[in-house]
Amino acid sequence: MSDGKETPERRREKLKQEEIKRNPTGNINDAFNRNEGGNLSGLAGSLGWKGLGVLILVVVIVFIVASIFLR
Repeated sequence: MSDGKETPERRREKLKQEEIKRNPTGNINDAFNRNEGGNLSGLAGSLGWKGLGVLILVVVIVFIVASIFLR
Protein backbone atom coordinates (compact mmCIF):
# COMPACT_ATOMS: atom_id res chain seq x y z
CA MET A 1 0.00 0.00 0.00
CA SER A 2 1.12 3.50 -0.61
CA ASP A 3 1.60 6.01 2.19
CA GLY A 4 -1.30 8.09 0.91
CA LYS A 5 -3.84 5.31 1.45
CA GLU A 6 -3.44 3.99 4.97
CA THR A 7 -5.85 1.49 6.36
CA PRO A 8 -7.74 2.55 9.48
CA GLU A 9 -5.89 -0.12 11.48
CA ARG A 10 -2.49 1.22 10.45
CA ARG A 11 -3.56 4.79 11.19
CA ARG A 12 -4.77 3.82 14.68
CA GLU A 13 -1.56 1.93 15.42
CA LYS A 14 0.54 4.85 14.17
CA LEU A 15 -1.38 7.32 16.37
CA LYS A 16 -1.09 4.96 19.34
CA GLN A 17 2.69 4.69 18.93
CA GLU A 18 3.06 8.48 18.63
CA GLU A 19 1.01 8.99 21.80
CA ILE A 20 3.15 6.49 23.70
CA LYS A 21 6.28 8.37 22.62
CA ARG A 22 4.82 11.71 23.72
CA ASN A 23 3.31 10.53 27.01
CA PRO A 24 4.82 7.29 28.37
CA THR A 25 3.24 7.60 31.85
CA GLY A 26 -0.20 7.99 30.30
CA ASN A 27 0.18 4.47 28.97
CA ILE A 28 0.35 3.10 32.52
CA ASN A 29 -2.78 5.02 33.49
CA ASP A 30 -4.59 3.76 30.40
CA ALA A 31 -3.54 0.20 31.18
CA PHE A 32 -4.91 0.38 34.72
CA ASN A 33 -8.17 1.95 33.55
CA ARG A 34 -8.55 -0.58 30.76
CA ASN A 35 -8.00 -3.43 33.20
CA GLU A 36 -11.01 -2.50 35.34
CA GLY A 37 -13.16 -4.69 33.13
CA GLY A 38 -10.44 -7.10 32.04
CA ASN A 39 -8.00 -9.52 33.57
CA LEU A 40 -4.39 -9.56 34.73
CA SER A 41 -3.04 -10.74 31.40
CA GLY A 42 -4.69 -7.73 29.72
CA LEU A 43 -2.96 -5.42 32.19
CA ALA A 44 0.42 -7.08 31.66
CA GLY A 45 0.04 -6.98 27.89
CA SER A 46 -0.86 -3.33 27.75
CA LEU A 47 1.84 -2.17 30.17
CA GLY A 48 4.76 -3.70 28.30
CA TRP A 49 7.83 -5.14 29.97
CA LYS A 50 9.05 -1.91 31.56
CA GLY A 51 5.70 -1.04 33.07
CA LEU A 52 5.20 -4.58 34.31
CA GLY A 53 8.65 -4.50 35.92
CA VAL A 54 7.82 -1.26 37.73
CA LEU A 55 4.47 -2.69 38.85
CA ILE A 56 6.11 -5.83 40.26
CA LEU A 57 8.77 -3.73 42.01
CA VAL A 58 6.12 -1.54 43.65
CA VAL A 59 4.13 -4.58 44.81
CA VAL A 60 7.23 -6.17 46.34
CA ILE A 61 8.19 -2.95 48.15
CA VAL A 62 4.66 -2.54 49.52
CA PHE A 63 4.66 -6.17 50.68
CA ILE A 64 8.02 -5.76 52.47
CA VAL A 65 6.97 -2.51 54.17
CA ALA A 66 3.64 -4.02 55.25
CA SER A 67 5.33 -7.12 56.67
CA ILE A 68 7.74 -4.96 58.70
CA PHE A 69 5.00 -2.75 60.16
CA LEU A 70 2.50 -5.54 60.83
CA ARG A 71 4.77 -7.73 62.95
